Amino acid sequence: MKRLTLITVILLTVVLLSACSSSKETSGSKSDQANKPAPAEKVDNKEQVTLNIFQFKVEIAEDLQQLAKEYEKENLNVKVNVQTVGGGADYGAALKAQFASGNEPDIFNNGGFAEAQTWLDKLEDLSDQPWVKNVYPSAKVPMTIDGKLYGQPLNLEGYGFIYNKDLFAKAGITKLPKTLDELERAAKQLDAAGITPFSVGYGEWWVLGIHLLNIPFAHQPDPDEFIQGLNNGTAKIPGNEKFEQFMDLFDLTIKYGNKNPLTTDYNTQVTQFASGQTAMMQQGNWTTNMILEINPNINMGFLPIPINNDAEAMDKLPVGVPNNWVVNKNSPNKDEAKKFLNWMVTSDVGKKYIVEKFKFIPAFDNIEAAGLGALADDIIKYSNENKTLSWNWFKYPDGVINEFGSIMQAYVGGQKTKAQFLDDLQSAWDNLKK
Repeated sequence: MKRLTLITVILLTVVLLSACSSSKETSGSKSDQANKPAPAEKVDNKEQVTLNIFQFKVEIAEDLQQLAKEYEKENLNVKVNVQTVGGGADYGAALKAQFASGNEPDIFNNGGFAEAQTWLDKLEDLSDQPWVKNVYPSAKVPMTIDGKLYGQPLNLEGYGFIYNKDLFAKAGITKLPKTLDELERAAKQLDAAGITPFSVGYGEWWVLGIHLLNIPFAHQPDPDEFIQGLNNGTAKIPGNEKFEQFMDLFDLTIKYGNKNPLTTDYNTQVTQFASGQTAMMQQGNWTTNMILEINPNINMGFLPIPINNDAEAMDKLPVGVPNNWVVNKNSPNKDEAKKFLNWMVTSDVGKKYIVEKFKFIPAFDNIEAAGLGALADDIIKYSNENKTLSWNWFKYPDGVINEFGSIMQAYVGGQKTKAQFLDDLQSAWDNLKK
């Protein structure tokens, strides 16, 4: 990944349905008048526009609402509505429902790769936008199709095991674990000290089916080649070395995790960790604000998620573009939507929110900031040292991540053996691949 020296990426956007009706009388019959579209209201001689944004990041929901109000102050004829669907809800299903109902947003999120192909007929080409020249080249990849850029990256993010440095010290752990055996020893030391090693939010399908299961994909010699092999039948999950190794890691988190993992949702997982009830949790830097709201003085950092004992190979963090802002090409307000996205990443107000409020690591070289916190610092450090793993779930068949999550939850609940688990992952892929 290209060297990171800045910080966050923007988010926000705008959406849909404009035009308020006017009761002004015109000539003609009542029937004619009833069938005529009402003229749009105007503010400062500009037509009133309502931008509808449909987004998934619950962590920034309130701050994004505030940023929308800042935009409205500078653009009196624009009303920005932000709707957030996340925190365990299926954003993809909710987005499809919006389009099916006719309530198409002006701006929404798209993960890129296979997901960009799926939604391509709804995506506006953004290649000519002013902000494009400032995007890190690697951040353009997910949304680039046939040389055209269809999305604006939100930011750069990374994940792993977030750990509490003070609890590690309390348990006498002086060497940070990088391998699977070292992680197991650390878990045993924490457990012996009366500290629950892991907060496992396995009540959330996405914690499992998206982030955790990405690890054996990312550790393949060539993840893209492996995924292509799954699609054409030349590769299999059962019997694959990395998936076999992954099972040892998965079992370790269950054994040394909190009680009732299948009823532990996202908020509970983060709260347990932030309040010092657990020493580690599998999450990303997007949890920074939530953690600090609970415990402003927490001393924390990132550990990798190891599946074997190759220290050099395991000492990496998955880093990527979490999602992208896209513009609905069929929106009557798409020009205003593009204006809003540009404002988010070029205005002083927008850049301030990205860095200081959203706590985003930027995907843009024109956004400078500091003070993003220990988690962002670790991600930048790993990225600068080229010790990163790829994010692959946007390359999977549509809907398979949900199936993966359900299968993994069944394994956590003891309803499947290891062999059944791996077979079911393969079957889910085979059933949904095109």
